[in-house]
Amino acid sequence: MAKRLVLVAGNIGAGKTSLSERLGDRLGWHTAFESVADNPYLSDFYDDMGMWSFHLQVFFLGHRAEQHIELAHDPQSTIADRSIYEDAYIFARALHHMGSLSERDYQAYRRLFDIVTNSLPSPDLLIYLKAPVPVLMERISRRGRKMESGITNEYLALLESFYDDWIDIFDICPVLTIRSDDLDFVHKKGHLDIVVQRIQDKLAGKEVIVFPENG
Repeated sequence: MAKRLVLVAGNIGAGKTSLSERLGDRLGWHTAFESVADNPYLSDFYDDMGMWSFHLQVFFLGHRAEQHIELAHDPQSTIADRSIYEDAYIFARALHHMGSLSERDYQAYRRLFDIVTNSLPSPDLLIYLKAPVPVLMERISRRGRKMESGITNEYLALLESFYDDWIDIFDICPVLTIRSDDLDFVHKKGHLDIVVQRIQDKLAGKEVIVFPENG
């Protein structure tokens, strides 16, 4: 298969990292993950969102743009856990909606985001993982990350509504939407096979239409 750049998007707890890891292993693709440990603004952001939201978003924009370019230029096929596009359309929008990112800072960030992303190589496929909010909350609770302890149903529902808005207008590359609430790579070995086949078909431009027998 030709060199591909695939992005995995989805709400918190949707299963992006697990899927990215398994697809990378199965297909022999380089896998890139979200930067948290080396983020110099994250702890300040959680202490005072209003003060540090703009700084955090600009850092993520630079990090993800750099990562996107590196993956696009890698001679090997690559897959990224979360996309640069989610920063603006989901998370910056949510911060602005909640009042943590002022209108002035939000508009300045969006101008910078548009300039950066308009110059990026287009991905070959966006995989969108989608799961109901109660499932997301259960997964977040189960993994027990300290920084996620304040996440609420209402916040996840807000993000989900923004994801729906974004996917409706996203036209940079094909989108493969996967319901991840019943996705079980551990106990149902065939699930990964199905996902891999759908990805390969989508990348090859294959679509199958099945009509009912009595239709």
